[in-house]
Amino acid sequence: MDRIDRKILVLFQANTRLVATEIGAKVGLSAAAVQRRLKRLREADVIRREIAALDPQQVGVPITCIVTLAMVSRAAPREQLERFKSAMLKLPNVQQCYQVTGTVDFVLVVTAASMEAYAEFARSWFESNATVARYDTHVVLDNVKVGLELPIQFV
Repeated sequence: MDRIDRKILVLFQANTRLVATEIGAKVGLSAAAVQRRLKRLREADVIRREIAALDPQQVGVPITCIVTLAMVSRAAPREQLERFKSAMLKLPNVQQCYQVTGTVDFVLVVTAASMEAYAEFARSWFESNATVARYDTHVVLDNVKVGLELPIQFV
């Protein structure tokens, strides 16, 4: 990946709706060259997905919770951890799931239509799960910054 690829990525991740001619004008390439580079970056899995950022209020999931989970055993069998991770991947209201180091094993970002809906989710996925020792929920009061943009390093 060269400096121009990185410039393209900065522009593209900020706004995937930019057309190749606009990107090309900003990086000094033709639209066709930008399209070829974007295609190569997709094929190399540098660009993994192109997603739409939706307004949670308008689509009916105004509640966001940050959840930390500690599993029953710090040395939980690998198959238990894999089952838990697999289950989290399938749940649409789990936006993000990270297995982490430290005093907890997982950090989740979970959306819900209401606090009652979140409480039901927590009962069914955390409280009734024999591998979860404890969980803590932090209800988001204000989305100060939300995004997936990565800082692109120019070497």
